[in-house]
Amino acid sequence: MSAPRRKGAPRATIDDVAAAAGVSIATVSRVLNGIEHKASSETRHHVLAAAARLGYRPVHAGRALRTMRSALVALFVPDTSNLFYATIADAIASHLKDSGSSMILCNTRDEAAIQDRLLEEMESHLVNGIVLLGALDSPGLRQAINNGLPIIFLNRKPPAGIAAPYIGVDNRLAGRQVAEHFLERTWSPVGAIHGPLASSASRGRYEGFRARLTRAGIRLEPRLVRGAELTIQSGYQAATAMLAQRPYPRAVFCGNDLIAYGLHERCGELGISVPEQMAIFGFDDNPLNAWLAPWLDTIRVPYDQYGATVAGALARLAETPRRRVPRETILPHRVVIRR
Repeated sequence: MSAPRRKGAPRATIDDVAAAAGVSIATVSRVLNGIEHKASSETRHHVLAAAARLGYRPVHAGRALRTMRSALVALFVPDTSNLFYATIADAIASHLKDSGSSMILCNTRDEAAIQDRLLEEMESHLVNGIVLLGALDSPGLRQAINNGLPIIFLNRKPPAGIAAPYIGVDNRLAGRQVAEHFLERTWSPVGAIHGPLASSASRGRYEGFRARLTRAGIRLEPRLVRGAELTIQSGYQAATAMLAQRPYPRAVFCGNDLIAYGLHERCGELGISVPEQMAIFGFDDNPLNAWLAPWLDTIRVPYDQYGATVAGALARLAETPRRRVPRETILPHRVVIRR
């Protein structure tokens, strides 16, 4: 019987497993690759026991080269410190693990050049799929699509001219529902701190909000509309500019929860009571809100559904001919009123 592999000892090879089990290398390969009806149950038991005893881990490079696909899935996010992205990443990683895949997390920092470099690198790793949570239109992205890389878009829709699966919520509808909430309470004046309008998600939220107000005969005052990056710091800076003069808005719709946090901080400095003097509405409903932001109304996205939906889309994409236009999956959101 072979002794267990000691810490610091050379990595066990397939030759070692074959010798320990008393079978050929080809038999070990067939057993470890799950090829059925090529070895008896007794032989299979001996091979698996020897592999476990030696601490053998197969190298998947050869299989990846044969199939031109590995068991890796790359998830691109624009900000790894944002809890919205982190929560979705956790849900996706959990479901991919159950399907036998592993996830690589890539931070694009919301920069096209970084995204393109990572796309090229992931293609060289023969990843089984790329999930873009917040994609940027770029030459590298279009080249990756042309190369046939299996790509899924989350949160932000595919750029014009790109046919690829999209998974997300109906941002325009959600923005419209926020406006209806404001109208029901006859709040006036109202403001908005939207996210980057280059993002289809941020643009849809703001346009849905503004369009519903316009239909009700309400025009947003230019001084009460600001743009911001999807961060607390940027939200704070936008709020500082918005609240530089009175009258203050009675309610403000923010492009995401982090922007809302920045606005709330500035309200505290100015002595504006939230929500009594100013109602703040966010978007995403990250898991910390229930504990740290009882003042925040928001749109809740279904974090738990992203994992299963992405895993299913990857499986369909592997079977879908490139000439077919992939489908769009709209997940249900919910209006959360905490007051």
